[in-house]
Amino acid sequence: MDLLDAGQARAAVAGARPDVVYHLAALASVSRSWDDPGRPVAENPAATVNLLEAVRGEAPEARVLCAGTGEVYGPPERLPVTEDAPLRPQSPYAVSKAASELVAGLYTDAHGMPVVRTRAFNHAGPGQSAVYAVASFARQVAAGIASGAEPIRVVTGNPRSARDFTDVRCVVRAYRMLALEAGPGVYNVCSGRAVSVAEIVEALGHVAGRSIEHVVDESLVRRHDVAEVRGDHARLTAAVGWEPEVPLEQTLADTVAWWTRELEGAA
Repeated sequence: MDLLDAGQARAAVAGARPDVVYHLAALASVSRSWDDPGRPVAENPAATVNLLEAVRGEAPEARVLCAGTGEVYGPPERLPVTEDAPLRPQSPYAVSKAASELVAGLYTDAHGMPVVRTRAFNHAGPGQSAVYAVASFARQVAAGIASGAEPIRVVTGNPRSARDFTDVRCVVRAYRMLALEAGPGVYNVCSGRAVSVAEIVEALGHVAGRSIEHVVDESLVRRHDVAEVRGDHARLTAAVGWEPEVPLEQTLADTVAWWTRELEGAA
């Protein structure tokens, strides 16, 4: 169904009669949002409005989790970033998610709906599209293993760019715990640790047991890239006892293994 169609959204909620709703639908690529800025800025908040209106009308007691992003913070004034930091979104995607989050907060304030808003920082793991950085690097490693390349060539953007990565399985566990146990509000979902692109590429070589030729493509380097982003998950931990459990090395190993199977299947 299409969340941009209010009637379809209402019919889906009426049919499901949910106790808990996880709202993860969005145009979710930062890079692609620049190609057609108006689309995510218009569609992501509209989908959120339609879903929340449907829940308000058809399942008013349901708990709702609206999945957002740490991208809404933009360049951090201080590290680690807490939920009290100002919002300075720096891409059409980030603007769209900030607007969606404001919509979600309105439904709690105006209608008393139990809506949890998350700000997830970068996450990675098996199954992720190669549009995203870690998945792209892991796919290159898997392709190099399949071809017998030595060393394996991995092409990236800015090698010094450092981000806060959490295993997707830990992120999902945080969403489930928050949706079932937490009160309405905003919660960072993050590891609290920043890792650079260069460190990720080096770690991929280690988990794959192969030597890596790290090549920087200047066309992939963002002109206004923020040097380091790292979040604080203290509020989340205090609310539901969540802590990240899967180490980055395991995330990378599992992602390379997943891409290896995908490439074998496509051959």
